[in-house]
Formats: sequence, C-alpha cells, structure tokens
Amino acid sequence: MALRERITEDMKTAMRAGEKDRLATVRLALAAIKQREVDERITLDDGQVLAVIEKMIKQRREAITQFQSGGRADLVAKENAEIAVLQGYLPAQMSDADIDALIAEAIGATGATSVKDMGKVMGYVKPKAQGRADMGALSARIKQKLG
Repeated sequence: MALRERITEDMKTAMRAGEKDRLATVRLALAAIKQREVDERITLDDGQVLAVIEKMIKQRREAITQFQSGGRADLVAKENAEIAVLQGYLPAQMSDADIDALIAEAIGATGATSVKDMGKVMGYVKPKAQGRADMGALSARIKQKLG
C-alpha cells in the first residue's frame, strides 16, 4: 500500500474511532500532500510524501522552540502530539552505527577529502537516508568527519 493511501485509511480509522486530535493531524498531512500535488501538477510518490511529512515535523519542532520561549506549555504539548502522529509514517530510523557506515561509504565513493566536498557526500547520502535520519544532524556529522 502506498504511503498516501495508508494516510487516507488512517484518516478514516481515526474518524470512525472519534480520535479528534489524531484526525486533525492526519487531515493536515493530507492537505499538505494535496497542496503540493496541485502546486506542482504531479502525483507524489512515497519519497515525495515522506519529504512533505518531514517538512511538517520540522515546522512543528521550530514551533515548539517558539512556544517554549513564550511559555505556552499547552501549545508545546499539542505540537509534540502532532509530531508523534507524523513520525508514525516515517520508516524506521537509522542507528548511529548505520549512519557512520553510510557516511564512510559516501566519503569513499565520492573521494571527498575536505569540507569543500560536502555537497558530493550529501548528494550520495541523502537518497539513502531520506526519512530515516535527521538531515541536519547528518550534515553536521559529515562536516565533522571531513573537517
């Protein structure tokens, strides 16, 4: 089953079960997916749907930092609940050992020697780690290894 179909089924399940918070989050995800499809006049595949969900999670994490600085614990809890629902659609996260092995493989395959080669390494790593690792943290680890 395609990821988008799974999200649609989850929406129906949440609707039947009366889970209002989960339903609202799933509807937001579907709306974001449909918006991108309309904007780009394409049908998103699973990789592109994952990118939309990752973007939504990133937005919520940024909102959490803002709400924490504003002292809004109620909104922080709401955003954390939405992140938990959205993370259910991401594939299993890579372990630290897997990430290190992938970075070493990428450095070897691209012949990277310095931070200037960061783009080559990221280009090699990104498709393999998409949805399975935090790209910001991954980028920092690559920079550390090359630096």
